[in-house]
This record gives sequence, structure tokens and C-alpha cells, in this order.
Amino acid sequence: MSPARAPRRRSTRTSRTALAVCGVLVGALALSACGGDKPSSGGGTNFVAGKGGIDSVPVADRKPAPKLDGKTLQDKDFDVASLKGKVVVLNIWGSWCSPCRAEAPTFAKVAKELKSKGVEFVGIDARDPQKGQAIDFEKDAGIEYPSLYDPDGKLMLRFPKGSLNPQGIPNTIVIDKEGRVAGRSLAALNEKKLRQMIAPLIAEK
Repeated sequence: MSPARAPRRRSTRTSRTALAVCGVLVGALALSACGGDKPSSGGGTNFVAGKGGIDSVPVADRKPAPKLDGKTLQDKDFDVASLKGKVVVLNIWGSWCSPCRAEAPTFAKVAKELKSKGVEFVGIDARDPQKGQAIDFEKDAGIEYPSLYDPDGKLMLRFPKGSLNPQGIPNTIVIDKEGRVAGRSLAALNEKKLRQMIAPLIAEK
């Protein structure tokens, strides 16, 4: 009996070790699979916690967005800094994420309607191991704006701790005309909430 039980005990210990390692790796990326609303707090920072997982930063307290550059899903070089002078809506998504699929057509629609008002949308496709499914996602949603391809979630880690850094997928971050982070949503957005995030930045001089 003993020889038969020993392999099972070793297998259990191996499985537990593998799960623990996986958990550490996921935590290190600071990304959750399709995270929804999360508690939001401005403790120790200068941003204002809002309802529904939306935070904003007063103009005087805004900090520059980190450098966000790389290859798009179409394999073109792109740098978000090139959009300085525009209001930038940065949407972090994954083709595997159901809330992302739900909000994507809204983002495509609003992006087209607000482009003439100096608003540019940029996607970050996070943790998609292959581009094909992500490209199909954009086509299905009618997305025409560029999306940086970020399969390892490295772009997310460029946001400093204590800032309005991404904490899940989907996340949306708005950047003002001076290239500073002005707001963040920790949940999928409907059209009303998306426009509410953007409108004050359009009005800023």
C-alpha cells in the first residue's frame, strides 16, 4: 500500500508548488483577468476616489504619463507621447475578456465621434499570446484606432506605484493635453461614463 500512496503525495506537493508560483507571477503583473469594480482610495496620493471605480486628479496634482511605446497589432511603431496636445483615452483590454468585448463597440463609436474635438483613443492589448485573435476582436468591434501589443503586460508596469496605475483588465486611463494622467476607470465603461471622463479634459485650455 505504501508504494502506491507515495507518488500521489509527491504529485499533490508538486501541484501545490506550481499553483503558488503561478499566483506569484500573476500578482507581479498587477493585472487581473477581467477585473470589475474594485475599491478605490486616494490614501497617500493626490487623486480623488470616485464612485464606480473612477478616480480623477486635480490639474495641479497631475503627473506625466510614463513612456508608452512599442509595436501595434499591425506591427507599426507607435508612441503615445506623439499625441501630446490631444486628450488621450487609453483603454487596456484583452480579446479573452468578456467585459472588454462588451465595452469595445462603445469605445469605437465614441472615438470616431470625438476625434474632431481633439480626442485620440489608444488601446493596449494585454496578455494576448497571439495577435490573430486580438486583430479579429478589433474588427468585430469596429475599432480603427491603434492598439499597442503588450502580451507580457510590461507597459502596465511602467506606471509608478501610488499613481493612477492600471490594476486590472479592462482599465481606462485618460491623459490630458499636456501628457499628464488625469483619470482612471477600474471597470468597463458604458457610453455615458466614458463621455463623462472625457468631457472635462476637452474643455481644459
